[in-house]
Amino acid sequence: MTTRRNFLRAAGACLALPSTGRAAEKLPPTRLFAIHVPLGMMPQFFFPKAGETSSPYLDLIAAHRPHFTTFCGLSHPGVDGNHHAGQCFLTGAPHPGQPTFRNSLSLDQFVAEQIGLDTRFPSLAVSVRKGEHYADSIAVSRSGVVLPSETSAERLYRRLFVAGTPEEKAATMRRIEAGGSVLDLILDKAKRLEKSTAAEDRARLEQYFQSVRELEGRLQRNIEWENRPKPKVDYPQPKDIADANEVIARSKLMFDLIRLALQTDSTRVVTLSLSTFSVVPHVPGVKSETHGLTHHGNEPDKIAELKKIEEAQMTALGDLLKAFQSVNETGGSLLDRTQILYGSCLGNANSHSNQNLPLILAGGGFKHGQHLAFDTQNNTPMANLFVSMLQNLGIEVDKFASSTGTLSEVSRI
Repeated sequence: MTTRRNFLRAAGACLALPSTGRAAEKLPPTRLFAIHVPLGMMPQFFFPKAGETSSPYLDLIAAHRPHFTTFCGLSHPGVDGNHHAGQCFLTGAPHPGQPTFRNSLSLDQFVAEQIGLDTRFPSLAVSVRKGEHYADSIAVSRSGVVLPSETSAERLYRRLFVAGTPEEKAATMRRIEAGGSVLDLILDKAKRLEKSTAAEDRARLEQYFQSVRELEGRLQRNIEWENRPKPKVDYPQPKDIADANEVIARSKLMFDLIRLALQTDSTRVVTLSLSTFSVVPHVPGVKSETHGLTHHGNEPDKIAELKKIEEAQMTALGDLLKAFQSVNETGGSLLDRTQILYGSCLGNANSHSNQNLPLILAGGGFKHGQHLAFDTQNNTPMANLFVSMLQNLGIEVDKFASSTGTLSEVSRI
């Protein structure tokens, strides 16, 4: 019987790695970058009025209006539970607040399965805060497990761009081999089980073997990448920002590193959580904790403080769009080939509403410059937007999560 290691050795020559040189530059890859703002944005300042395309918040990024589209009237049907809904931003799994809730595959992880396997990191999950209030990560595996996010800029930079010492590489290879040994044992037991499996259970067992084969391929890719040099970038290794209240500075630092990760084709799929839970952001005029401000009860002073925080977040988004637009690639810019989804699973944090979500889609080969308004009472499934995004990434599907179709109003260039 062929062992798993023999399989890996034989498969090694068949696993494609990123091509290099001028041929790769002719067609830059498509990418997905999803950003979640767990505490949402005040709707009266984000959404344009009827017949308009701008608003107080959108005015802050008006210079980039030709490169993004805004939406109202979208949400995930069945996704309730106030802050619990954040973990469903990219999954649409219903009723996250219930004890029996089980999450489902997130958009980013589905995309990573399709376009992420030729990069060192099929996907990256990043957050500006560590483990706080439902908002640490929006990346979810097929089994419904929330994937841990990287919160340290220093560690992320080292993972992306710093070569490990011989000792570190040896330790990594030992971990890979240990994982292979476990798979050997599992595969051997499964093969013996197959002989006594009833015919009606063999389809389920074949699904299991498929999962094992996927893990085998992942192990081989890890081996191949461990022996390839990491890209060099003209960006010094950053220091982590210790002050948790510096959420805007932390956000901008992660924006920089994510841009470099995409630019160097270290990954093509990234999620980022921008949480301001339990902090008093270092923003001029702000003296109160953010989550408390979101429950402002329409008090003018609290609204004014919260508006300053959200304006700082929108200004940082504008800087991000500018940076992506400034990176030239064959036939356009980094922004032209990267879908950037920015939004929240809270439509109104003051009332804990999970309807009418604030959403921005930038770049990625779409026709932009418009505000698309759908019924704000009977919302259109947000997953319809996901299907349009998937199709524009070259992934020909017609269904994802709770979708009922595509958003035909979102058209490709």
